[in-house]
Amino acid sequence: MSEPPRIGLAELLDRYEVILLDAYGVLVTLDGPLPGACELIDRLNRSGQAYYMLTNGAARLPEHAALRYQGFGLAIPPERIITSAALLPAHFQAQGLVGRRCRVLGPADSLRYVELAGGRVVGLDEPFDVLVVCDQSGFPFLETVDDTLSRLIERIEAGRPPAMVLPNPDLMFPTGRGFGITSGSIALVIEAALALRYPNRPGLRFARLGKPYAAIFEEAARRAGSRAMVMIGDQLETDIRGANDFGIDSALVLGGVVGRDALGADQPQPTWLLPSLLT
Repeated sequence: MSEPPRIGLAELLDRYEVILLDAYGVLVTLDGPLPGACELIDRLNRSGQAYYMLTNGAARLPEHAALRYQGFGLAIPPERIITSAALLPAHFQAQGLVGRRCRVLGPADSLRYVELAGGRVVGLDEPFDVLVVCDQSGFPFLETVDDTLSRLIERIEAGRPPAMVLPNPDLMFPTGRGFGITSGSIALVIEAALALRYPNRPGLRFARLGKPYAAIFEEAARRAGSRAMVMIGDQLETDIRGANDFGIDSALVLGGVVGRDALGADQPQPTWLLPSLLT
């Protein structure tokens, strides 16, 4: 199978009306901006070209995320940031979860997202009807995951299985010093444990939001008023698969989570390979 064609950044920007950008692995790591990111955002802001950051992150409200990115020299306004957790209100409405007791794994902004969706956030020592895994930070990791699994099993065996929601299905992200796991990996651990205990109950799974699922792309298209978009990302299973399934073009930035060896026939293929944001 031939490699997707390479494209330079300037040509890519000229081809599309709307630019969609992933955050980690494209623009930033935990330590700061990646090469070319500040220049790209400055160029988009100056030109007035429509762009949105589509992030599976569910740990910061858009206004707080914008402040953090601005501290890195990325002048991205909050209205340009679309997070996976921003999809929670529609999901809670559709699934009848408004007003239900919610255990939320994540920092303070994750809890606020669930409150804004209509959930009633409860403490880690209280019973819950909904489990929302937003992030891997903001709580004692092993103790909280162990307790959450135990409480899930208690509820299931009492005949009252909680709803389980995963805004961020990412499994890993580049930290700048290597890689780290995210909430998607926590969800996989919980699902595997439940499958081991309940092998004949395949429905004990998280409802997944964010990329690669359509809702986050639909929100971007709604805000932009256009589907003439390209998704620039570093992960095949979220950024590239999501764009392909939504019917828009995609560009894979080399050097993020995915290496070139991952570009096989059984993987989602990007429209373009983007060697870096500097070209």
